[in-house]
Amino acid sequence: MKIISTEKAPAAIGPYSQGIVTGNLLFASGQIPINPTTGAVEAKTIEEQTKQVCENIGELLKTAGSDFTKVVKTTCFLADINDFAQFNAVYAEYFVSKPARSCVAVKDIPKGVLCEIEIIAEV
Repeated sequence: MKIISTEKAPAAIGPYSQGIVTGNLLFASGQIPINPTTGAVEAKTIEEQTKQVCENIGELLKTAGSDFTKVVKTTCFLADINDFAQFNAVYAEYFVSKPARSCVAVKDIPKGVLCEIEIIAEV
């Protein structure tokens, strides 16, 4: 197993790794819309937060030697299911290969953010 770590994505805020590569798969921890440069959640709308989350995922993929076209599964968490359409519009710009996906509304997400995405990708 290889631990994936980059300063271009938010540091883990708990006892976990940003990602782990085992075999030819990357298992990335859920990403929330933290700006990795400032360490703060700056985006306010669901669209802005989804974009930041996807940018963070992109950096993890790059560090692992992968990209969005190799994502095979995502799990998406929304604080409000009413944000589903707006979330999907931004998500679709990044996940063009249409990986398998689960998307659920949850009661709370760390730091009070509106969305979180975790991925599994080939490397």
